[in-house]
Amino acid sequence: MSWLKREKQSATSALTGGDKRILFPFDAHGLAPSALDAALRLARSQSGTLVPVFLARVPLHLSIDAALPRQSKLAVAMQDAVEQRADQFDVPVDSRIERGRSYRHALRQTIANERFDMIVLAAAAGDGPGFNADDVAWLLANAPGEIVVLRPALATVAAAD
Repeated sequence: MSWLKREKQSATSALTGGDKRILFPFDAHGLAPSALDAALRLARSQSGTLVPVFLARVPLHLSIDAALPRQSKLAVAMQDAVEQRADQFDVPVDSRIERGRSYRHALRQTIANERFDMIVLAAAAGDGPGFNADDVAWLLANAPGEIVVLRPALATVAAAD
């Protein structure tokens, strides 16, 4: 989907207010393809917009607003991959980067600052990408709205290694 087409859809959605926003947080450990595809299928079925949010961890010895060139480069590459996949699903994307002292802090900031209807989250399986059980439990206890947590089967993770 072209940039202009996404902008037109975004403008139309903003006017009609019927647009569902599906938050898809991820971090530098990678994208979980099955969770991304689930988020895209949900967005398509609800005529929604995917809001992929790269959670950038800022070390304590740096200012929260410090430049993070390596993470920025990685975030742009990962968000580009999400947008390319979303084009295949014909789903509009509204990408974000949120900073925090930890991934949970960045997730807390995202929840406080973004408008969304649903969160689709990848739970880690083995050494694969996704959020650990403590972060998933924290999200379930603290985030509003619908939350979908998807963890790939351990056999799938082992086969990918």
